[in-house]
Amino acid sequence: MTPRAAEVVLPCSELRETLAFFTERLGFRVDSIAPADDPSVAVLSAHGLRLRLVRGAAGGPGVLRLLFEDPAAFADGALELVAPNGTRIEIAPADPPLVMPSARPSFVVTRAKDGTWIEGRAGMRYLDLVPGRQGGRLVASRIQIADAGPVPDYVHFHRVRFQMIYCVTGWVRVVYEEQGPPFVLQAGDCVLQPPEIRHRVLESSAGLEVIEIGAPAHHETFADHELALPTPTLRAERVFSGQRFVRHQAARAEWRPSHRAGFSSRDTGIADATSGLASVRVLRRDEAPRTAHELSAHDGELLFGFVLRGGVTLRCPERAVLGEGDSFVIPRGMNHALPEATKDVELLEVAIA
Repeated sequence: MTPRAAEVVLPCSELRETLAFFTERLGFRVDSIAPADDPSVAVLSAHGLRLRLVRGAAGGPGVLRLLFEDPAAFADGALELVAPNGTRIEIAPADPPLVMPSARPSFVVTRAKDGTWIEGRAGMRYLDLVPGRQGGRLVASRIQIADAGPVPDYVHFHRVRFQMIYCVTGWVRVVYEEQGPPFVLQAGDCVLQPPEIRHRVLESSAGLEVIEIGAPAHHETFADHELALPTPTLRAERVFSGQRFVRHQAARAEWRPSHRAGFSSRDTGIADATSGLASVRVLRRDEAPRTAHELSAHDGELLFGFVLRGGVTLRCPERAVLGEGDSFVIPRGMNHALPEATKDVELLEVAIA
């Protein structure tokens, strides 16, 4: 049975003062009050809320968060108020702008064996690849789904500046807003998820593993209960906050000479789709590797690398031998090189401008 309404009960020691505050200051209306000769209970409603003020009720005063298109135009511009009963009223924007934390760049090497897996959303396991998260600017996660079959996901979207998924092992079936029917992301494939594109994870193979990179590190995931996927329209070139959806398929990709000596690369097309905000490449060793390995720096915000298979030596400037599952972050202006690599090496490289 579905309830007709839901109420928030707020205790108060003096009903009259608290009632006046909610009606006069916050615009609530009185729906009922009792008893008439000495009121002790009042039911109010406004802003999508139904409140029951009860004189002498047990419990704490609570917190109410009111969301407005223009918070400054409400309650004389105050962002926080306190009712006579102690209830804290937070005045906040209904659609707050995305805020990127100030950068705190640092050199990071993360070993696969050192991390701790945690249980995350929809039964997925997460491993943090960038401890410290560059001051909150970026999160890189290794994500696993142990069992094959349907994934308990729902249509959702993320408020982000940048987000991509790279499939490391196994496969996962996904669907995206206005991008056609569901498709399977195979090992080596990746997608760019533009800001706020609706999507859903449907099912996966056993032992699926993906790398997810997002900015900022702390971002919200919102459910969309109204939209059904797949959508009936196909708009492959739709722009979401200045970015286009990308589905990169490894089986169709071309290997070309890389910007790094001794390597070839396949470009995912993400640089074009983000207007240069980020680039994503996969590197592998040349069959006849070039020998120039001078230290050099990049001029972007940071460079993230993840060893997909094999091993590579990183000089930055100290020497670090990295194996499968290890990762690194190199900040702007730091000299580095990859002077040695195994024959089977593959390296995921993500550069943020």
